[in-house]
Amino acid sequence: TIESLMTAPVSSAGVVLAKFAAVFTTYVAMWLPTSLYLVILKQTGEVDWHVAGAAFLGVLLVGAGYLSLGMLMSAITKSQFLALVLTALIILCLFILGIGEFVTRDGTLMHDVCAYVSVWAHMNDFASGVVDSRRLVFYGSLIVLPLFVTTRAVDAWRWG
Repeated sequence: TIESLMTAPVSSAGVVLAKFAAVFTTYVAMWLPTSLYLVILKQTGEVDWHVAGAAFLGVLLVGAGYLSLGMLMSAITKSQFLALVLTALIILCLFILGIGEFVTRDGTLMHDVCAYVSVWAHMNDFASGVVDSRRLVFYGSLIVLPLFVTTRAVDAWRWG
């Protein structure tokens, strides 16, 4: 199927963005039923919709970042299994680096770097209703940069 896709009159960016849209739509569809929890909670009390919206935004951004990393690994390897393993390793490395926030001393450069990439800290902020621009820039970069490199990898496939 890659041969027919590469010979179609579609740009590499179009191919990558269409695939990302498809996987992201599937990811959103998997999380959509959890919005029913908000309806149930609304029946029993008050729901802070801004906090709930921020929490869902955090989940969507984390997922979109991880999906773009997975697409990059899929584009640079020929094996689906190897792409899975490499994606899992990168996500594990990001998670372990984020845990470094709790084991490094406050005020050090390593602590700041670990706190910046810590999914735990990000989700705590989002779950508290805090939408920090640093988090948005981090996830924007985590989404856009792998998609850009994926587009370059698809171009390399196309042109040999």
